[in-house]
Amino acid sequence: MKVKDLEFREFISAQAVEEKVKALAAKVNEDYQDKTPLILPILNGSFIFASDLVKELSIPCRVSFVKVSSYSGTQSTGQLKTLIGLEESLFNQHILIIEDIVDTGLTLKKILDELRGLGTKSVEVVALLRKTPAREKNIDVKYVGFDIDEEFVLGYGLDYDGFGRNTKQIYQLDN
Repeated sequence: MKVKDLEFREFISAQAVEEKVKALAAKVNEDYQDKTPLILPILNGSFIFASDLVKELSIPCRVSFVKVSSYSGTQSTGQLKTLIGLEESLFNQHILIIEDIVDTGLTLKKILDELRGLGTKSVEVVALLRKTPAREKNIDVKYVGFDIDEEFVLGYGLDYDGFGRNTKQIYQLDN
């Protein structure tokens, strides 16, 4: 598949993604059966994953959205821009962050620190993908769909300069 100037090949099938989303939701349902978390998807990349995950949740929950950005082209800049979209108090709330991909983990660590500083009861992360650098830094991600290496990936909400989000499967850059 060609997106802009780059070629991509299938990396994770639509069926594997769907099965993983259901498995993650089952674990969240179990862990939060006596809680009412605020689901906080990080836009833009997590919107498809978050939508599919929330549809599989049987627990009572609320959903709000925040936006951050740390990418330029195919590389994470590691520079967290302003966390926008929080328009309600998170004090004494169980927060469940939904991320499409944890790359270096730098942005997520800053988000976790910021949210924990607001007096939350708990803050956990559900990530569809987690790259090697985040694993090496022991970034706190409780629920992980797939661990991957250094591949640049797109599809299922992930993008390359805004393109390629609209697939059911995940593709990787074909070198």
